[in-house]
Parts: sequence; structure tokens; C-alpha cells
Amino acid sequence: MIYTKQPNNFSPKFEIVSCFVEDQGKILLLLRQDHKPEGNTWGVPAGKIGKGENIFQTIIREIKEETGFNIPKSQIAYFDKVFVKYPSYDFVYHIFYTKLNKESKVKINDAEHKDFKWTTPQNSLILPLIQDLDACIKLFYKI
Repeated sequence: MIYTKQPNNFSPKFEIVSCFVEDQGKILLLLRQDHKPEGNTWGVPAGKIGKGENIFQTIIREIKEETGFNIPKSQIAYFDKVFVKYPSYDFVYHIFYTKLNKESKVKINDAEHKDFKWTTPQNSLILPLIQDLDACIKLFYKI
């Protein structure tokens, strides 16, 4: 479950960054490999903050690793963070946004993802999404 304000007894185990990559009104979704946690679900470019990295360094790295896109910091906007509580652990989830300004070819990392698609935020909600991504899409896109 996600919270916009830090809940009581919140003890984050790690922090995640994620990014809504948008092109012509559609967002990029990546289909997780079966062997990954929550395999065979759709998500956005995302990952854990690495040791010695800040949130912008991490999201730039994750976007590059997962899509092949080289997006400069100046084209990535920070939206907000939410607090995520799962039964066995808590974490902070940072949400970024970028709009592509030129047509780019997606090059997925086969070790992590097996497919990708561009879809409207509204249509993404009918897909099997990684846990709580639907709530983040609704929060960001005000659906």
C-alpha cells in the first residue's frame, strides 16, 4: 500500500526511483522477466538507489540500463515520493517524469525485461502491473 505522507512505524529498507517516460501522450511500460520479483508484470523504468548515488544519478542510470535512452538530468523532472508498506518491508518510492523530445528506439535489457509497450496512462490500468504502480499512475496523471 502506498501513502503520500509517511505512516507511523515506517522503517524503509531501501529507496527506489522510477520514471514515467512519455512520448506523444503514451507512457513506456516494460514487461518483467519471469524470474524477476513480480515477474510477468508491467512496470516503468525503475531501480534501487546504488551506494554513493543520488536519486538523479540513479534514475539516469536506470533509464539507460533498461531502455537505452540517454536522457540528461535537465530533461528529467522530480514529481514526488510515496511511502510503500508491504507486509514484510517498507521502502521509499521516488517518482520522476520525462517527455521524449525526439523519436527514440527502445533497447530493453533482456536480463530484466522481455518486452515493452507504449500505452496511455488510462489503458495501462487494465494491464497486470507491478504492485502499486496503478496507484502511482493515478496519483501522477490524476486519473
